[in-house]
Amino acid sequence: RYITEDENGVPWIKIGDTSTGLKYVVKTAQKITPEGAKKSRILEKGDFILSNSMSFGRPYILDMTGAIHDGWASISEFNATLNPDYLYHYLSSNKVQKYWLSKINSGSVSNLNADIIKSLLVPIPCLDNSEKSLEIQKEIVCILDSFNELTTELTTELTTELSARKKQYNYYREQLFSFEEGDV
Repeated sequence: RYITEDENGVPWIKIGDTSTGLKYVVKTAQKITPEGAKKSRILEKGDFILSNSMSFGRPYILDMTGAIHDGWASISEFNATLNPDYLYHYLSSNKVQKYWLSKINSGSVSNLNADIIKSLLVPIPCLDNSEKSLEIQKEIVCILDSFNELTTELTTELTTELSARKKQYNYYREQLFSFEEGDV
């Protein structure tokens, strides 16, 4: 009863509004009424969300204000200490994903929850100098983004090449196994 088509509705962020490989949540399929939003948690542009069950721990940065339900965990109010892209890269790392897995598979815990998220130690360079720390984080982000772009380009090129080789294989396979009557 809280779903609305009203343009003044609050974006309702669900798992289906995200996609593996994307960093930002930019739009939602549905909106909820302001009354529905009061029963939810409103997050601001720049906040992080992480799925807290099943494919848990995958980070997304909100590129809009929206409401989340209990299928999400969130991280807010970190900008004074952490560059959002730095935090994104760290939360996406294998090290952090293994950490989530070790905590969730520890027996009675089955969801990524606030206590588990708060227990994660984030490496922050020059912690005693916020300005220098954010500068270093920005440099790290530039390096990681460059590697990510290169990897994406190479993956695209390799996919194209593999697709061409597969077509070539299929063509020659059909040619080599096409016999006229009496050729055998």
